[in-house]
Amino acid sequence: MGFVKTYPQLVGVRVCLGVAEAGFFPGVAYYLTMWYPKYMYQYRLALFFGAASLAGAFSGLLAYAIDHMDSDGGLEGWSWIFILEGGVTILLGFIAAFVMVDYPSTAKFLTAEERSFVIEKQRRDEAQDKEDPVSQQVWAAFTDWQVWALAVVQVSIVVPIYGITYFLPTIINNFGYSTSLTQLLTVPPYALATVTILASAHFSDKVKLRSPFIFAGQSTALLGYIINISDAPYGVKYFGTYLCVIGSYSSITGSVSWLANNLQGKYKRAVGMALQLGAANLGGMAACNIYRSQDEPRYLLGHGLEIMFISIGLIAIPIIVLAYKRMNAQMDREEMLEKQQGHGTESEEEGGASSMSHGAPGFRYTL
Repeated sequence: MGFVKTYPQLVGVRVCLGVAEAGFFPGVAYYLTMWYPKYMYQYRLALFFGAASLAGAFSGLLAYAIDHMDSDGGLEGWSWIFILEGGVTILLGFIAAFVMVDYPSTAKFLTAEERSFVIEKQRRDEAQDKEDPVSQQVWAAFTDWQVWALAVVQVSIVVPIYGITYFLPTIINNFGYSTSLTQLLTVPPYALATVTILASAHFSDKVKLRSPFIFAGQSTALLGYIINISDAPYGVKYFGTYLCVIGSYSSITGSVSWLANNLQGKYKRAVGMALQLGAANLGGMAACNIYRSQDEPRYLLGHGLEIMFISIGLIAIPIIVLAYKRMNAQMDREEMLEKQQGHGTESEEEGGASSMSHGAPGFRYTL
């Protein structure tokens, strides 16, 4: 992208980049489920995604520095940003091909004792996993209501994330700052967002709940966008951009973890997570086009649509929680009935299939 000269070239290369990148986030999110039990998972996903928000901070600093290379080698400053940052990505990609390990059982960097510990931790979750045929699990992912319900929540998070990520420099620049200072002012919100992502994930794993932290993050982002759509002074609006970034970024790992925790069967989980993230990433198409130059400096359309998407998520979250509570209550009743009839303990000892309508023995939906 750093060497393109025409718009059609830019679009063509961007499509290739999108194709190559499409499976990255859902692939990593699923990969981590192979290593960590469900209530140690979100913090590890937050470490991964926190790197993305930290990259947002560093990209502002790098863009500020690299922009001074304008006209070097006959290229504009933005071209050098793509070339240098892309070169680092390629280098790390080659390194990852040699150092990444598929499963804990094949990890040579673990000792035998550590490998046994990780595998045993995973077995506790897998013992509660449905082991249906692959084709049945794949079809179940497409027809499971929770995949699409949590995809809606994910859309309500992803559209604001794309919007603020793509247009934060433009929004801040319209506060009256120079281009160079604007790049520097994008750094603090992302740096603070990284800390918030990790803190939110840590406590979410600790209390074994997802929805309250997602709801709190979305509410924070909503307040940020309301501040920015208002007629508040620019200093207050800049504070509002902190809330936009912090709220959206702290929510995204929660919604992914929520679905990962509640899908039984590793193939269903893989397909379901891909569907959730794939559907949500369509929001990027909306986010790219809602902050129009003719709407500056207040961007009523862009901020208004972000508020709408967040509000949809805030409505969907309690509905999903109520559905999960009803399903958990039903499993509690069925398990109690089995024990009263003297079948529950026997079926678990024999490893037979449970008669519970929603999940395997011991499984409960995370709220």
